[in-house]
Amino acid sequence: MSVAMQSGTPALLDDVVEAVASWQQEGAPVQVHPGDLGWNWGFGSEALAREVRLWRRGGTILAAGMVDAKDGLIRMAIAPSVDSDEAFARQLLADLADPGRGVLPADGGVVEARFGAAFRDLLHRSGWVADEPWTPLRRELTDPVEDCGLRIEVLDADHVDERILQDRVAVGRASFPNSTFSSQRWRAMAASSAYRRARCLVAYDEDGAAVAATTVWSAGPGRPGLIEPLGAHPDHRGRGHGRAITLAAVAALQQMGSSSATVCTPSSNVAGVAAYISAGFEKLSAVTDFRRLA
Repeated sequence: MSVAMQSGTPALLDDVVEAVASWQQEGAPVQVHPGDLGWNWGFGSEALAREVRLWRRGGTILAAGMVDAKDGLIRMAIAPSVDSDEAFARQLLADLADPGRGVLPADGGVVEARFGAAFRDLLHRSGWVADEPWTPLRRELTDPVEDCGLRIEVLDADHVDERILQDRVAVGRASFPNSTFSSQRWRAMAASSAYRRARCLVAYDEDGAAVAATTVWSAGPGRPGLIEPLGAHPDHRGRGHGRAITLAAVAALQQMGSSSATVCTPSSNVAGVAAYISAGFEKLSAVTDFRRLA
């Protein structure tokens, strides 16, 4: 049965989210998560749909990708059922390698594929080389989570406090250079199907200042949850707030039924890796993207 690539449409996004959620498996490599789709949904369903590519066989979605045209990158999620499927891997690579398919540029391109043994092996054998290293981290959610020591306020799709929303936006913009996060983007994100299993957390210190924030994404009970993004306000750093908001995120995912909390950060982010480890995360082996030489 043939494999067909399809560009995303707003009407398809809910199906893509559910497919990607179903592929999240405990103990498997960290790959594109419903939370990655949900975060990008903040730019609008039309914009997200333009980024999405999916591959079907017999009507079933077996792979999905998010294209970043500016960086010549596609981030992949692959169904466990085709992990070792060489025929599927060959068609996937043929679509990515052909610039006429409109996925990657002719003069290079980067593939983030952390799952899919046959596909990763084929990339290696086809001359794609290792790119920037990333460090995945994981914390099991079987044991109780220690109190984070800060007051935590929650924003979910059904409970929106305008003051807390403004604090969420302010901390997000302060935490990440060049951030364009806004209340409008949050509302677009919160209206998405991905956010039905997500929530934003804002941490406040003893003086009532918003000092850190994060968004946590469940893929459903018994599946790994994702922390994306997480940041501490630069005016309040060095006081353990990064660790505190991480613990709050872990506790929220545990409450939502996730089997573990996962995150993946550039290996060069030494301070970030250390903060997650201090919050009980296990540092896993570094992974790299695949770059095609121009």
